[in-house]
Amino acid sequence: MYFLLNILGVFVVMGIVFLCSPNKRAVKWRPIISLIILELLITWFMLGTTIGSWVINKIASFFTWLIECASEGIAFVFPSAMANETVDFFFGALLPIIFIVTFFDILSYFGILTWIIDKGGWAISKVSRLPKLESFFSIQMMFLGNTEALAVIRDQLSVLKDNRLLTFGIMSMSSISGSILGAYLSMVPAEYVFSAIPLNCLNALILVSILNPVHVTKEEDIIYVPPKSEKKDFFSTISNSMLVGMNMVIVILAMVIGYVALTAGLNGILGVFVNGLTIQKIFSFIFSPFAFLLGLPLQDAMYVAQLMGIKLATNEFVAMMDLKNNLDTLPPHTIAVATTFLTSFANFSTIGMIYGTYNSVLSEEKSAIIGKNVWKLIVSGMAVSLLSAMIVGLFVW
Repeated sequence: MYFLLNILGVFVVMGIVFLCSPNKRAVKWRPIISLIILELLITWFMLGTTIGSWVINKIASFFTWLIECASEGIAFVFPSAMANETVDFFFGALLPIIFIVTFFDILSYFGILTWIIDKGGWAISKVSRLPKLESFFSIQMMFLGNTEALAVIRDQLSVLKDNRLLTFGIMSMSSISGSILGAYLSMVPAEYVFSAIPLNCLNALILVSILNPVHVTKEEDIIYVPPKSEKKDFFSTISNSMLVGMNMVIVILAMVIGYVALTAGLNGILGVFVNGLTIQKIFSFIFSPFAFLLGLPLQDAMYVAQLMGIKLATNEFVAMMDLKNNLDTLPPHTIAVATTFLTSFANFSTIGMIYGTYNSVLSEEKSAIIGKNVWKLIVSGMAVSLLSAMIVGLFVW
């Protein structure tokens, strides 16, 4: 029975997202079905084979190395902060952006990143039927957070039309950051975290194809290369990259502080009318039917719905800490779907981070596309997490 509910959940989520699509006739189902089949094969490969886990770990190791390099620079300036066992969000997740932006800008300077985008995007686009840049972005955001991933392709974003800019905003809701991967692994089972990472990216491609179908001609499906006249010398380039990274850190920091504070303020107002009522509890009630469709018994479904509400209103860290304290009391299927669902940045503060990134690397006029389509970002982020959890749930009982 629960297995059938799990399968039904996939169709229900896809159906709801399709009903939300403003351009249903433009949705192409053949590449979507191909991506779903690919997801099932990948999930089996990762959860059912030893070599699958080894491959994902090697990829993760590279991005962990990037973060370690960034930490060296941060520790030089803030040695006391980095010496703590628990590093603050500012030092652990935001400041590494400065190095990561610089690193990938160096690759762009020598044409390496442009080549990778072109070839890697071409390979994925053969399955997804989406443009090269969108396809590459889905790979890139597996271990780079939404802000870092967007910063890496900011030259490409600067020449795109609004409809494609919205595509990247929607997809960014489903990414994670390599800088906090270690924190995830300290709280929840590693195999489900690593399973969620590629599934989130493929599901982001699927759902953006439904929520924001965009037709790109062969002439438009090119990787932008800045003209030589705009190319600065090497040291000017990396110095500018560091300043861009620092500007992003400041903007994102302001957005995160503001959104978390607004949530606390809203909870205080709700508590005046109903004692103990919070926005987290409201979201938990809304998501309880979806938790049941994860193939969970009623008691577990209500608990996972509670985690969903916590994640959306605050962040996945708070929800994972709660899950960590209850791992010994939960069955394997519940642990698998809950962990997979929580492994992404889909919450309200992430929208602020995406808007802040657009505002810092593009014009204010272009970044307005995010503010006008907040509901699409929320629907996509939650639907991607649900689909990933449901697919993993099919393989773990």
